[in-house]
Amino acid sequence: MPDNIRKIIHIDMDAFYASIEQRDNPGYRGKPLAVGYGGERGVVAAASYEARKYGIHSAMSSKKALIKYPGLIFVPGRMGVYKAVSEQIRDIFWDYTDLVEPLSLDEAYLDVTVNNMNIASATVIAREIKQRIREKTGLTASAGVSVNKFLAKIASDYRKPDGLFVVTDKEAERFVETLKIEQFWGVGNVTAEKMRKLGIHTGADLKKLSEARLVKHFGKAGRIYFLNARAIDNREVIPDRVRKSVGAENTFMSDLDDRLVLSDQLHIIANEVWKRVSERNFYGRTITLKVKYADFELITRRRTLTEFIDDFNLFWKNAKELLENVDINRKKIRLMGLTVSNFNEVERPKACQLKFDF
Repeated sequence: MPDNIRKIIHIDMDAFYASIEQRDNPGYRGKPLAVGYGGERGVVAAASYEARKYGIHSAMSSKKALIKYPGLIFVPGRMGVYKAVSEQIRDIFWDYTDLVEPLSLDEAYLDVTVNNMNIASATVIAREIKQRIREKTGLTASAGVSVNKFLAKIASDYRKPDGLFVVTDKEAERFVETLKIEQFWGVGNVTAEKMRKLGIHTGADLKKLSEARLVKHFGKAGRIYFLNARAIDNREVIPDRVRKSVGAENTFMSDLDDRLVLSDQLHIIANEVWKRVSERNFYGRTITLKVKYADFELITRRRTLTEFIDDFNLFWKNAKELLENVDINRKKIRLMGLTVSNFNEVERPKACQLKFDF
């Protein structure tokens, strides 16, 4: 394969909001559920797969959803929880590549052509990410793997839920020819109807039209349709931010107030943080300890050193001293976390482009 072929993964969480609600409330599992409000003017924000079987989907009015299935369970959204889970998932992405482009809380593109793990196969990376998301969050994700963003996004939807679908460079054009035009990026209901009137029903039909004719009928979007019909998408994965910290945290099975036990738990967290710091060559000067009490009160303790922390013993010494400044006498602790920030990122010699195994 040509050296300039990219390896792109699109990760899409399965019924993200609804799945979190079912995860956190066993009574909701296996039942048609909608995130939103069931009032007269309510709207479905997300629907479980059980609800989707009845034709219920996001942006549908609650009134219409209840007509389709009167027993539909409505639960109010918990955006803070969804954002926190999304951050857990993105932390997994960052373990593999700096080129992460989130599209929303529940989906993102990753360019793993060059990756931090030196894993040659994008499929292997996608499978690992799916497994780690399941282990970390208890949720499933679907992944699409291909040579560009257009193909990877379509592939991620191919075997939902909990799917993994790969479109290689050699398969790309034939794959696109089999697609319905509704599956193309930017083709909504109105555009799809306009295409059908022109005799365009599939990717193969779309491919027959010249670029000039497509531009005539669809404006600038016609150029995109022309390229996509040939499996071409030159858009790069553009990260929306630069990583500013590396961290890890743990919610305990039971609330703790024994300082020795807490120290042992913090040591486990510190080892995980240091593993991530070492993998990324991400050596900061600031250590932050996060503590969440049993009543959900959240406090932080922070220390900035004059030197970059490039030794675990130095890191652990300061983390332990931060814990010593935390009051554990008045109430128990349910969560602790550590982060390293204020960093000096050095060159990563181990990240390199390998052979193009999908």
